[in-house]
Amino acid sequence: MQFTSEQRLDDSVLEREFTLGDIPGTLWTPESAAPVPLILMAHNNGLPKREPRLVARARHSAAYGYAVAAIDAAGCGDRPRSAADEQARADLRRAMQAGEPVDEIFESFIGPLVEKAVPEWQTTLDALLALPEIGGPVGYSGWTAVGIRLAVLEPRIAAAGFFAGGYVPRAQREEARQVTIPLLFLLQWDDEGNPRQRALDLFDAFGTKEKTLHANLGGHTGTPWFEVEDGNRFFGRHLK
Repeated sequence: MQFTSEQRLDDSVLEREFTLGDIPGTLWTPESAAPVPLILMAHNNGLPKREPRLVARARHSAAYGYAVAAIDAAGCGDRPRSAADEQARADLRRAMQAGEPVDEIFESFIGPLVEKAVPEWQTTLDALLALPEIGGPVGYSGWTAVGIRLAVLEPRIAAAGFFAGGYVPRAQREEARQVTIPLLFLLQWDDEGNPRQRALDLFDAFGTKEKTLHANLGGHTGTPWFEVEDGNRFFGRHLK
């Protein structure tokens, strides 16, 4: 892991950009004399790590006492897209504009994205836990499809907060029953891109005995800010 820049922010959080092979990422850490717990933070469907809502959440959680890391998935943010990625995105835009079914396009697009992203998150986790300022346990926050796969494969993740507002491939919907860690699931009741019943069915499928559903009125990007604070308290119960 190579740090390429750093700056001390107004909230006493240190923000550092890093590269890990082909993976670009950002790490936010609080001022602390002791190693702090880590939260991996991924945006739904692979939006960039510099997306303003993700950055705001990350800074708030770091100020609360966590190390927080985000990376760009393949084809997102600073990483070039393949011709197949561009075609899938074009097909999706065309189908949505025409009012056509989009599940199969999402499946062909999001499924491979998850398969590529999860090993990169595991590689990033290995490097982050080798840093002296970061200890355990580890939490995960954000993109549900990637989070499900990580929760199943990665024993170092102790708790997770998932956002229901993104397409979850069939493979991860099947894997949901294998998720046994404490879970906080956020749902926007009027999310225009995510059928409510599908999200409720997914919540029901999670195998953990400790799962909480928070549902709020509003569309896809309308998650209330107090949910960030509730999320920090959720992770405080399981990571600190």
